[in-house]
This record gives sequence, C-alpha cells and structure tokens, in this order.
Amino acid sequence: MKDPFYKSLGYAISGIKTCIQKERNIKIHLFVMGCVIVCGFLLKISIIQWMICLLLFALVISLELVNTAIEAVVDLCSPTYHPLAKIAKDTAAGAVLVSAIFAAIIGLMIFVPRFFEIVFQ
Repeated sequence: MKDPFYKSLGYAISGIKTCIQKERNIKIHLFVMGCVIVCGFLLKISIIQWMICLLLFALVISLELVNTAIEAVVDLCSPTYHPLAKIAKDTAAGAVLVSAIFAAIIGLMIFVPRFFEIVFQ
C-alpha cells in the first residue's frame, strides 16, 4: 500500500532540504534566484516576465535536484571509478549547466532592456 500524500510530500521536502544542506551548486542557484527576484521587484518586470523567471527557476532547481539524485545512485552502485558512472554523472551535471546557461541568457534578455528603459527614461 502506498504512503498517504502527506508522507510523500514530507519525503520530497526532506530531499530538497538534504540537497540544499549538502550541495554547493544548489546554494549558488538559490542565491542567484534571490538576486533575480530582488532585481525583478526593483525593475518592475511584467507578469509575463515573472512567469518566465519562475519557470526558469523551477527548471534549473529541478534539474539540480535530479542531478544530485543521479550522483547519489551512481555513487551507491559504483563506489569505485567506472567510465559509465562518469558518463552518467557528467551528463546529469551537463543538463544542469545547459539549463543554467539558457536561463541566464533569457534573464539578460528580460533584465537588460528593462534596466536601460528605466535608466534612460
């Protein structure tokens, strides 16, 4: 029998907390996310731009959580070096990197024009 929903939710929250406590990169992503939120309020971005930012936050943070899970499983299954383990871990990390790079590009596309609108108004 499956656990009730509230227990499943608790497990998910526990996983997020563990990732934040143990992984440096998610802390960096959360810091950048906080900076983007502050800039969004200061520059008064539109509701559509907020939705884009929220979607990008979810994408990058979710991929970081999945990357952490993949790394943990690979380390459990292959405690010694194995070329396939390296491929799995590097590819998962690459997915996070790709999402973060494109999130930064899209962020610049949102914030730079808005910044110039305000400064040169």
